[in-house]
Amino acid sequence: MTDARLEVVAIDTPNLGDRSYVVGRGGTALVIDPQRDIDRVEEILDARGWRVSHVLETHFHNDYVSGGLELARRAGAEYVVPSGMDIAFRANAVGDKAELSSDVGLVRVLLTPGHTPNHLSYAVNVGGADLALFTGGSMLYGSVGRTDLLGPEHTSPLAHEQWRSMRRLRDDVTHTAALYPTHGFGSFCSATATVGTASTLADQILGNPAFHVDEDTFVEELIAGLDAYPRYYAHMQPANQAGPGPIDLSLPRVASAADIAAAIARGEWVVDLRHRRVFAADHVRGAISFDVHGNAVTYLGWLIDWGTPLTLLGESVEEVALMQRELVRIGIDRPAAYAIGSPTSWASESAPVSSYPRATHADLAAELVADPALPVLDLRRHSEWDDGHVAGATLVPLHELRDRIDEVAAWAADQHREVWVYCGSGFRASTGCSILEAAGVQVVHVDDDFPNAAKAGIAIATSEHAERMGEVYAD
Repeated sequence: MTDARLEVVAIDTPNLGDRSYVVGRGGTALVIDPQRDIDRVEEILDARGWRVSHVLETHFHNDYVSGGLELARRAGAEYVVPSGMDIAFRANAVGDKAELSSDVGLVRVLLTPGHTPNHLSYAVNVGGADLALFTGGSMLYGSVGRTDLLGPEHTSPLAHEQWRSMRRLRDDVTHTAALYPTHGFGSFCSATATVGTASTLADQILGNPAFHVDEDTFVEELIAGLDAYPRYYAHMQPANQAGPGPIDLSLPRVASAADIAAAIARGEWVVDLRHRRVFAADHVRGAISFDVHGNAVTYLGWLIDWGTPLTLLGESVEEVALMQRELVRIGIDRPAAYAIGSPTSWASESAPVSSYPRATHADLAAELVADPALPVLDLRRHSEWDDGHVAGATLVPLHELRDRIDEVAAWAADQHREVWVYCGSGFRASTGCSILEAAGVQVVHVDDDFPNAAKAGIAIATSEHAERMGEVYAD
């Protein structure tokens, strides 16, 4: 979005659901909430001839490792972070009502707790009017940031703070200001799904539900809508407080077939980055499918035991390089090894080539007609299940699968037939099928969008009569 006096360039990180911003005016720029791979920021600065005066963090992020400290060091800029946090580096720790002078404009600091206790928003003021408002994980497009990331004891108090922060922004910022949140583009940091990709503060005052309910209702509804978030989040804020250093995106060592087999035998992760349809037809048994063309990094970070060595397998160097870039954003800095090509060169006697069938929901519908007791496994999250699922299916969310693999394998063995595995699109089902196959479970990968289940004539149940493995859930 461009103002005659202010240019805002958004940098999207789709798989994490976040945006960073470069804000320029004249020859000077501000950078807000940069991701770890700051070369994307530097390209924008170089192309426009901008010099960075300030790098601003709205909060110490839970979903990614920041590149802010390294960018500020390299650019000779002032690094600005919220006050009240223990940090292991030098920075300008600012609080409510602070003002930062830049040739871009006057940056007004507003304390907006809720997503985190020390959360800040920044209003860029030119000529006495706020032109742009950067809200991080506070006000989002049609939603707000979730408040449960610091533990259940903080969830309700922070939800109350979030409600008040919305009104603080309404009361203290020029309503015509363009709104620029960091989260809300698929991020698990959003309390609920967001709406749209651009907005003003005035638009949000009219349309954001947070402005149209009382405080207690807001808190109750926000908490009721929260679901699981990635386990790797626990490592992000400490990494950001410690001060992340530069990244190394050079390729690691090349893995041989023997190296791959040995890594699998040691319990390390061998991650196959190829498209899930390619993986199903031909892969090394024991490798885990994380289709790099989908949201691989979020679910890999969610499932992996932190610190487990990674070997990356791809059809091309480009696939491996893409995943390396994704991984550094969540603090997994260096894979142990990589290999490119196909299972023909990766497999060995102890880690042979394997495959399993793929199917659509139409195929599943036909099988259910022939066998209504067909074992069907749903790998989606609880909230997705509650909204509707294949009648008779069993729920084990993907993020619980590894911890419950013995239980699931025993259940599958009792079925004496293949287990049909589905999710929302086929991506998570591919990962789940690879984990299940490695545990000795025969699977069929339903590689299809879930709405097609009803279109195929499959009966869809709701949480009122939802059987989950190990429990019966009542609404």
